[in-house]
Amino acid sequence: MRYRSILVIGGSGFVGSHIVAQLAASGRHVTVPTRRLQRARHLLVLPTVQIVEADVFDDAALGRLMSGVDAVINLVGVLHSAPGVPYGPGFARSHVELPRKILAACVAHGVTRYLHMSSLGAAVDAPSMYQRSKAAGEAVALSHPEMATTIFRPSVVFGPEDQFLNMFASLQKVLPLMLVGGAEAKLQPVFVGDVASAFVNALENQATFGQVFDLAGPQVYTLRELVQLSGAYSGHPRPVIGLPESLARLQAFVFEHLPGEPLMSRDNLDSLKVANVSSNAFPPELGITPTPLESVAPRYLSGRR
Repeated sequence: MRYRSILVIGGSGFVGSHIVAQLAASGRHVTVPTRRLQRARHLLVLPTVQIVEADVFDDAALGRLMSGVDAVINLVGVLHSAPGVPYGPGFARSHVELPRKILAACVAHGVTRYLHMSSLGAAVDAPSMYQRSKAAGEAVALSHPEMATTIFRPSVVFGPEDQFLNMFASLQKVLPLMLVGGAEAKLQPVFVGDVASAFVNALENQATFGQVFDLAGPQVYTLRELVQLSGAYSGHPRPVIGLPESLARLQAFVFEHLPGEPLMSRDNLDSLKVANVSSNAFPPELGITPTPLESVAPRYLSGRR
């Protein structure tokens, strides 16, 4: 095993927790930095996982984390940011500046393997700030020829702890109907376990070095269909009404100004203008057959695990 000690930045989140668990199951030592230990407490049961309280945006702290590391996985991402051109400051900080810091630290400490989480739809001319910042992050990730870099572009990720289908299911428990912006947008949801396996399977596979892979599930849905499925699987089906763009943007504007993370932002709506689908999902190098949404989502949305 060439890469035995892995630093997983963003490892306490939804996707990261699954990647960390699979890495630990393979016998690797995994370090997960977090600004608050409480956020990563669920990983403490994994015997080969070390949780370190650290600010990964601090260059000195990032340098210390590189000690003894063989490979780095960067999963940090945010869904919302204040406006900016070509993308807002929140997106710039997490999707562009942080990868630049991480790669500089890798080069300085002799770490040559880097796996990077991007997003399906990332493009410099994409309609949303989120997608444009993800494309800029990819450019940074590929800017060091001495690094063996692999980039993954997942579609929307589903699984027991997701903030996507679970959100729609929760809303339908209390609302008489669902008013949805971008209802006809096309998405190709991918199972979190498959995304985790893609990272773990690629880690030592030299055929994946320098490659960019789309990760998407076996079926394409409209957003309307996914909202309907989440209601049906959770036992609270509601009528789904698609909003015209003007009303959808007004709804998103209101959500942006409510306390907490917005359910939907205008930038999220902009992301939905481009079909979030791929005809090249899960290439043979990864050795994965994508999991159908229907084989997993009914169990966790209905409360059956």
